Amino acid sequence: MKKLFFLLCLAGMSLAASAEDLKLTVPELEPKLMCGETTDYSSALSLDASTPDVMPAVNAWKPDFDFFKSKTAPGVKPYKFMDDMTFVGIPLFIAGWAIKGDKAMFRVNNKDGKKNTQLLTDFKTGVDDYLQFFGPVMTVGLKLGGYEGRSDWPRLMTSALLSYGIMAGFVNGIKYTAKEMRPDGSTANSWPSGHTATSFVGATILHKEYGLTRSPWFSVAAYGTATATGVMRVLNNRHWVSDVMSGAGIGILSTELGYALGDLIFKGKGLLHNDMEIDSENPSFFGISMGVGIGGKDIDFNYFGDMQDPESHGVTAEDVKEWASEDTDVNIDFRAATVVDAEGAYFFNKYIGVGGRFRVRAMSAKSFGQYANISPEDANYIWDDYITDMYRLGGVTLTPEMFNEGGAPITDLKGIVKSDHLAEFSGSVGLYLNLPLTSRLSLGTKALIGRSITQELDIDGYAKGNVKDIPYYMLIQDGRVAKNEDDGSLLFLPESPKSTGDTYETEWDYLKLGSETSTTWGTGLSLTYRYKSNFSWRLYCDYDYSEKKYTLTYDPYYFLHQALTPSTYTLLSNPDVSSLAYDLSPYVFKKKKNMHYVTIGLSFLVNF
Repeated sequence: MKKLFFLLCLAGMSLAASAEDLKLTVPELEPKLMCGETTDYSSALSLDASTPDVMPAVNAWKPDFDFFKSKTAPGVKPYKFMDDMTFVGIPLFIAGWAIKGDKAMFRVNNKDGKKNTQLLTDFKTGVDDYLQFFGPVMTVGLKLGGYEGRSDWPRLMTSALLSYGIMAGFVNGIKYTAKEMRPDGSTANSWPSGHTATSFVGATILHKEYGLTRSPWFSVAAYGTATATGVMRVLNNRHWVSDVMSGAGIGILSTELGYALGDLIFKGKGLLHNDMEIDSENPSFFGISMGVGIGGKDIDFNYFGDMQDPESHGVTAEDVKEWASEDTDVNIDFRAATVVDAEGAYFFNKYIGVGGRFRVRAMSAKSFGQYANISPEDANYIWDDYITDMYRLGGVTLTPEMFNEGGAPITDLKGIVKSDHLAEFSGSVGLYLNLPLTSRLSLGTKALIGRSITQELDIDGYAKGNVKDIPYYMLIQDGRVAKNEDDGSLLFLPESPKSTGDTYETEWDYLKLGSETSTTWGTGLSLTYRYKSNFSWRLYCDYDYSEKKYTLTYDPYYFLHQALTPSTYTLLSNPDVSSLAYDLSPYVFKKKKNMHYVTIGLSFLVNF
C-alpha cells in the first residue's frame, strides 16, 4: 500500500506540473487561428504575421486517456530498426562481470542468529524500493496530463512492455545461472541487480519519450535517480558493485532493444514529436557518471611503529625500534569502489574550457568485519591475567566460580558494524580540454584540484553483564602505606570479588577508521560519442592522487567503566595504585599514505 500511495502521489505531481506548464495565453490583439488535425502543440496554433510582437497561443491543458487510439503527428521523422541504438549498456555489463570476483566472505555481526555471513551493517533504507519506478511513473504521469512525448499510448506501451520483458529475461536467466550470494548472505541470486536494471529501464524510457523530445533535464533526472537506486542497493548490503554495474547495463540495453522492436512494428505510426536538435558544436556539458574504482585498496598500520603513545600500553621505545620493521601490521583491505560523479564544464570554443566535478567514492572493507567478531571469551584475559595475578600476590588463588558468583561480569559482548564503507566526498575545479576526431567522436582530458572529506569506518561495541567490585586494603609499614620495592607502586591485598547486585548495558565506539581533509589532484582520459545533437555518452578513465592522514582508534575496554565499580576500575587502570595496572585507554594509530585512485566508468552528458 505504501508503494502504491507513493506512485499515485508522483503521478499526481506530474499531472499538476504539466497543467501548470501549459496555461492558456490570450493575446491583446485578435489572432487569426490556424487549426489542424495534429497533437503537436508547437505547430497546431499560430498567429497572423501582422502581429509579430504577440506571443503565440497554446492549447489548453487536456488529459490524454486514449490508451488504444493511434495518433500520428504530421512531419515527424520515423525511426528505422536499430536506428537509435547506442550499445552503451554492453561495456557497463562487461565492467560488472570483470569485477565480479572482488568479494570476500567474513564473519561479522553475531546477532539475530546471523553468523558466518558476509556483510551485515545497521544501515538500511527502503527508498530504493520506490526509486526504481521513478521513470515509468513520471512518463505515465506526464502523458496522462496531456504533455505528449515521443509516442502515442499504443506505441509507448508496446515499447515499454518489450523493454521490461527483455530485461526480466536477461536478469532472471543470469541470476539463477550464476547463483551469486548476496552481501548479506540471504539468497544466492545477487548478480545482476534487478532493482538497478528495472530503474535503468524506466530511466531510458523517460529519456527517450521526454528527454530527447521535450527537455534534456528529464534525462538528467531519470539517470540520476537510477544511479542513486544502484548506489543504495550497495549501501543496503543487498548487492555488490558488480551487480549494480551489470544491472545498469542490462537496463539500458534492454530498453534500446525494446524500442528498436517497437520501431520495427510501428514504423512511422504513433510518433508525436521529433527529437530536439541544437545547432552547436560546442562541447559544453553537464553529466552524471557511474564508475568503479580499482586503486587505493589497502591501508596498513604497523602495530608498534604507527601507535601513538605506546609507552602507556607497556611498549617501550626500545620495543618500537626493534619491532617497527617486523610484520606486526593491522591490515584493512578494500573491495573495488563505487564511484558516482556530477560533472560539468563550459567551453570557450571546441577545444578548451573550465569546469568542476563533485565525486563520491565508497570503498567497502573486505577484512574489516573480523574486528567485529568478539565475544565474552575475548575479554577473559582481563580477569585471567591481571586480576588473577593481583590475588596471587596476596596468596589467594582466584577461581572462575569465585568471580562469577552472583552473576558473570560479562554475559554478552559483540561488535556491531555501523559503517563498513570508507566514503570520500570531493569537489574539484580545473581545466578541460577537448579534441574532436569526427563530428560525433572526441577525445578529452582535464587537470583538476580540489578537497576531499572522509566518512569513517565504524564498529560499535556492545556489552552487558553484572557489576563487580574487588574490595582491597593497603599494607601499612612504619605508619606509611607500603610500596613495591621494584617500581614504587603501593602494596595492597585484594579480598574476594563481589557482585554489587547491579547490571550494566553499554554501547560505544569500538573501532573507527577515518582521515583528515586533504587536497586531491586529478586528471583523466575520455572518449565521447555524441549520438544526438544535445546528448552524449562518455567512457572515461580517471586518475586521482591525494596524501591522506589516517587515524585508527581501537577501544576494546570501554565497557569496564560500567562493568566495575569506580574503585575497582582505578585498581586495574592506575599504575600508582598497582604494579599490575593496565592502561585501559584506547589504542590510537596514525599513518600518512599516498593514495592513488583509478576510476573507469560511463557518463551520460547533456550538451548545451
